[in-house]
Amino acid sequence: MQSAVRFSIRNLKTNRNTLKKMSEIAELEQALVLAAADADSRQYSEQIIEGIPNYLETETIESSPDYKPENEGINGFSSECSSSTVYSSLDSNRRGRKRKLEEDEHETQSVESEDGYAKVVASHYNRLEEKGLDERSKSRIVYLRNFHNWIKSMLINEYLTKIKEGKKHNAPIRVHDMCGGKGGDLLKWRKGGITHLIISDIASKSLEQCQTRYTDMKNRPYRDRRLGNIYTIEYISADCTRQRLREKYSDPSMKLDLVSCQFAFHYSFESLPQAECMLRNASECLQAGGYFIGTIPDAYDLIARARRNNTNTYGNDVYQVVIDFDLNKPPLFGGKYNFHLDGVVDCPEFLVHFPTFVKLAKKYGLKLVRNEKFFDYFERMKIEGRSLLGNMKSLEVYPSAPGATLVGQDPEDYLHAKDFIKTEIKDNRDNPRVGTLSKSEWEASSIYTTFVFEKVRSTWNTDGTPIYDI
Repeated sequence: MQSAVRFSIRNLKTNRNTLKKMSEIAELEQALVLAAADADSRQYSEQIIEGIPNYLETETIESSPDYKPENEGINGFSSECSSSTVYSSLDSNRRGRKRKLEEDEHETQSVESEDGYAKVVASHYNRLEEKGLDERSKSRIVYLRNFHNWIKSMLINEYLTKIKEGKKHNAPIRVHDMCGGKGGDLLKWRKGGITHLIISDIASKSLEQCQTRYTDMKNRPYRDRRLGNIYTIEYISADCTRQRLREKYSDPSMKLDLVSCQFAFHYSFESLPQAECMLRNASECLQAGGYFIGTIPDAYDLIARARRNNTNTYGNDVYQVVIDFDLNKPPLFGGKYNFHLDGVVDCPEFLVHFPTFVKLAKKYGLKLVRNEKFFDYFERMKIEGRSLLGNMKSLEVYPSAPGATLVGQDPEDYLHAKDFIKTEIKDNRDNPRVGTLSKSEWEASSIYTTFVFEKVRSTWNTDGTPIYDI
C-alpha cells in the first residue's frame, strides 16, 4: 500500500457523483473504496417513508403548523406522549402483546421472566469465548469487526478531544464505559489519556476477562507505556437497564465527562422503565458539557429491509435478522427481533425508535448533538482517520495479494470494487488494488448508526427536581 490513500463510499443512486467528488480530493496512486452494491441503506430509508409513514412523524411533528404540545403523538401510537400515564399505557400494551407471543411461541415462554431477556443476553455474552488476535483474524467478519472498531475509535477520540479542549491542562477525565463487556475499548481509553474508568456490564464473566485484559495492559513492557500512566479502573457487574449504578460507584459523588455505550443501548428498549433506567444511569453523574455517545442498530433500516423482502426473516452469510412483531404496527418498546452476527452476536434485541429515544433523553438533561449512519460517519471522518483505518486493517485489499484469500466467497461480494477499479482508476499501474468491505459485510454494517448527546445545565424546581432547557 502507498502511504497516500483516497476513500469513498458507494451510493447506488448517486454513485457516479460520489466517486467523482472523491476523485477531486487528490490524485493519488492508491484508492480505497468502501462500497457494496445493494446495501445502501438510503434506499431502505426511502421505502420506510412510503411504507411506514407514521414511524417517522415525530421527527418533524414539532415543526408542523398543526403541532400542539398537549396533543403530541409518537408515530400514531399515542396522542398524549407527554403524559407519564400514557407511557404506562404504552408499556401495558407491550405486555399485552408479550402475553400473546407467550401463548403462540414456546421459546418465548421458556426464556422470558420477570427479568425480561436480561438473563438470555447475559448468558449469551458469558458463553462467548475470548479469542486471541490470530484466531480473530480468521473470522469471516474480521474486516467488519475492524471497521466497527475504527468507528468506535474515531467517535471516542472525537469527543474526548472536545472534552479536553474545555478543560485545563492535565485536568482529570472520568469515563463510564456502559455495557463494556470484555473491555474491547480499554486501549482506546488509554490512548485517549483518561484518568479513571468505570466499566459496567450485565455479564460477570465478561468483566472477569476485562479485568485480565486491563492487568495485561498495565504490565506490558516499557515500549508499550509510551502513552503515559494508565488510568485507574473499577468494575460493576449489574443490569444497567434495571439497577441504579451510581450507588455502586466507589465515589457516588463522582462527576463524569463521558459515558460510552457501544452496540448495547438497544437492549434497554425492551420496556419503557428499562429505557428510562438506562438513560438515568447514563446521565445522572454526567456533568454539564459532558457527552453520552454510542452505536445502535437503526430501527428504520431493520423494518424497511423486512418490508422490502416481504418477510420477517432476512440476511446473508454474515448476519441474519428475525422480526418478532407486527411490521405494520412496530411498537415503541418491546419490538423484539433476533439478531445473529457471525460468531459475535446471537440473542434477542429491541428496536430503538429514535424520536422516542430523543424525547426520553431530554427528560434526563441530554440534548441530541449528532445521529449519523455508519456510512455518513465514515464520509465525515475518513480523511482524518485514514492512517488509523490502514493501521487497524479495517478494509480488505481487492484483488487479494498473491497467496491471500478473500473472506467473501460469493462472486457478487466484490463486484462493486471490480467496477470501481475499471471505471475510476485512471493511471496505468498493473494490477491496481483497492480497499473495501465485502458486500455481505457492508449489508450488516450499514444497519448501524451513531448517536451523541450532550448533558445540559439545569435549574431546580422547588420540589428539588431538575429543569433542563432543551
